[in-house]
Amino acid sequence: MALKTKLLSPLVKVFADEEPKDVQVSKVEGFKNETVSFQLALSEDDKSYLVKIQVDSELKNYIRVRDVHDLHMYLYDLHMNPSIYEQEENRLLRDSPGLYPDLLTDTRDGFVYVRKDCWKAVWIDIEPSDDLAAGVYPVTIRVTDERNEHICTAQLTAKVLDAALPSQTLRHTKWFHADCLAEYYHLDAFSERHWEICENFIRLAVRRGINMILTPIFTLALDTAPGHERLTTQLVDISVDKGVYAFGFDKLKRWVDMCNRCGVDYFEFAHLFTQWGAKAAPKVMATVNGEYKRIFGWETDALGDEYKAFLAAFLPALTDLLKEMDIADVSYFHISDEPGIFGETFAQYKAVKAMVDPYLKEFKIIDAVSHIELFKSGGMDTPVPDVRHIHEFLELGMSEPWTYYCGVHSVDVPQLCVNMPSHRNRILGILLYKYGIEGFLHWGYNFYNSMYSYMPINPYLSLNGGGFGGNGDSYQVYPGPDGHPEESIRIMVSAHSMYDLRALQMLESLTDKAFVVSLIDEGAKEPITFTVYPREDEYILALRERVNSEIMLRKGQ
Repeated sequence: MALKTKLLSPLVKVFADEEPKDVQVSKVEGFKNETVSFQLALSEDDKSYLVKIQVDSELKNYIRVRDVHDLHMYLYDLHMNPSIYEQEENRLLRDSPGLYPDLLTDTRDGFVYVRKDCWKAVWIDIEPSDDLAAGVYPVTIRVTDERNEHICTAQLTAKVLDAALPSQTLRHTKWFHADCLAEYYHLDAFSERHWEICENFIRLAVRRGINMILTPIFTLALDTAPGHERLTTQLVDISVDKGVYAFGFDKLKRWVDMCNRCGVDYFEFAHLFTQWGAKAAPKVMATVNGEYKRIFGWETDALGDEYKAFLAAFLPALTDLLKEMDIADVSYFHISDEPGIFGETFAQYKAVKAMVDPYLKEFKIIDAVSHIELFKSGGMDTPVPDVRHIHEFLELGMSEPWTYYCGVHSVDVPQLCVNMPSHRNRILGILLYKYGIEGFLHWGYNFYNSMYSYMPINPYLSLNGGGFGGNGDSYQVYPGPDGHPEESIRIMVSAHSMYDLRALQMLESLTDKAFVVSLIDEGAKEPITFTVYPREDEYILALRERVNSEIMLRKGQ
């Protein structure tokens, strides 16, 4: 047997048909409350066979070993301009369909399968805790055959720094789609098993730095074709008797309790009007004269008297409840996602917002918006511009700066699609820090539907949502067979970017912002922006090592 091994950083994506050329790692380091990752790449010249990955180290009980799986990616997406694949500055890893590494699954007893003349990767996390003593720990990765006979070893050192990162202050949401979980697992919405699975997915989201959860007071009015509807997933019970509305909030209270139990810090509530123009009411279900039916939807004029009367009854009842549950200060509302993106005027958005403003004066309203005109006109309180336009909005001044990205933003800017290098994913935390961004939004934590939600898709088979989105853009976790999420390389790298942000904030608390920004820019050829930044892994890894060193120096260690 001629097994070859390489220890690599978590930013490398190992393709089966290509030996990774990246610099190997000999050490990793992180704080006591930070997950540190690296990879073991393997290739066999002679035959295909099972190998067993075993860890010898004092850190053994803090180490998790996962198999990296390749999934099939199609190249072109309906919403993406094929010309982006011809732009060198986009720096895609590859511009062809094929197998791409992404899915992470726990190994069974450490076994992974190595195929002849192919490279594969094993993902290894070190997950320390407060009870772990700081220091430098040797880590030996032993590779044996299935009879436990030695094949080879790989070694590095892991340094646990004697400090903890500060709590995350960034408001970070990747939209949670409860209906997609019910559909994938063939469950009734908010059945007991559905509640269990929602909690599994939310708990993992929080663990990876997602601290705000999209809450379906109504079925989400997102990514739904006009006249079509998504599976009813509504936390508020509504009844109508002689035109008088009554509201039951038991499920919403249970949701908030569940989120609090998982460590969620912020809540955002489902959009009050339809996407891309706010022309209609969202799908709202109620019991009317004993019949459970839809009372509002695409057929409902957003500005009509009927929906206006409903909101006049509903919003005061809801906001009173949020105050009662002591989450009003951490609650955000949405009007409509991306108004004006398809050329509509902003008059409709302003009109519907004026309709709800009297009831939401004490709350923040945030909405994704790509056009600066609405903000300039005073039509938005807290806009969430996409990363392509964030600098324009920052120049005007934003009281609480937010930004977002999605798959159509695919040239130059940070992104996390499967065929993009991981440094485009991880650079985000550094950029958010430098520009003082307080909130970040992404639309797809677990969106397992096709375009416009015409049908559910199998995320293991369709990385691009059935053909419409950037590959991997619509979800960062996979629905595991036991009702727990299975992670991707992309969500792990995203979590690392959140650690970077917290480390930069920690260093600022010991120095000042100017000093930290100087460190960020000195490793680049020019001051970095959301479109101009170093396009190599080494910049991020070296910066993070320098930041750690500066922190520990100021702590006298």
